[in-house]
Amino acid sequence: SSVVSEKSRQKVMEAIEELDFKPSQIARNLVMQTSNTIGVIVPALSNQFTGGILNGIEEKTSSCGYDILVGGTGGDVERERRYLELFQERHVAGIIFMGWQLKPQTVNVINSISVPVVMMNRNASGLKVPTVSIDNFRASYQMTKYLIEKGHRKIAFFRNSVDIDACGVEQYSGFERALAEAGMEIDRSLVKYGEFSEERSYQLMSELIRQENIPTAVFATSDIMAIGAANAIKDSGMDVPGDVSVVGFNDVEMASLYRPALTVIHQPLFAMGEEAVKMILDSRNKDGSGMENDGRIVMLPHKLVQRDSCRSVPVEEEGK
Repeated sequence: SSVVSEKSRQKVMEAIEELDFKPSQIARNLVMQTSNTIGVIVPALSNQFTGGILNGIEEKTSSCGYDILVGGTGGDVERERRYLELFQERHVAGIIFMGWQLKPQTVNVINSISVPVVMMNRNASGLKVPTVSIDNFRASYQMTKYLIEKGHRKIAFFRNSVDIDACGVEQYSGFERALAEAGMEIDRSLVKYGEFSEERSYQLMSELIRQENIPTAVFATSDIMAIGAANAIKDSGMDVPGDVSVVGFNDVEMASLYRPALTVIHQPLFAMGEEAVKMILDSRNKDGSGMENDGRIVMLPHKLVQRDSCRSVPVEEEGK
């Protein structure tokens, strides 16, 4: 008979208790085709921006009885592919993806795998998965308008990279719109690519100083780039914000610890991490059809935080 007798069942249960047997989680995952683990792919483990989001992810997963697996890619396309495919093989419940840039090869892999994927602060042409972000256009527009209202007319814009698909485009468009509404044109000599690097931004600001092409304000689209520019200004013997104002974007911990404390656009990094986990868990609690890969963007609120790194510029001084 295929029916297990009560006597046989009792023997099995006694053996389990005697051997302190624990079912293999890997075997269970294979049977269930999923697990209580979420994969997280980040470009840099030591970066304060990704760290802020990871804190939110860890808090939310832990409170819901989930674990996380984290893979650092250094922005390398091949490593991104390997982690995406590895996490799929591990039957993770979902993948949260962060990357400095999104190359077409990575977009293709994300669209092809069966595991739910949520992007962090990054959308791309052809991407068919949801994104958690802020309104990067509105945030950049708001900061640029703030500088203009402070009297600044010669504003340098330090963007992360030449990136036709990511949030950097929206940030640049917001900068451009605010200038246009004020009747100002973009000074291309003051648009620089800081590549998420303090060192690179330091070099770029030093070059502007040597060329005597010094802006009254620098708007950097990451705090670490703002700090690099501010260090170059101070090392040249000038003052922040006395000679040049510097503002940042993200509001990582260092932004408030730096002196002068940076005026920034605050992104709710912790809440963004929590929201990404929630989207994956919500997809599991539905009818089993999984997450809707419709490319939607969930916008969380940002705010402009005024600190000590930006000053008003008198009209006569700006005209010098």
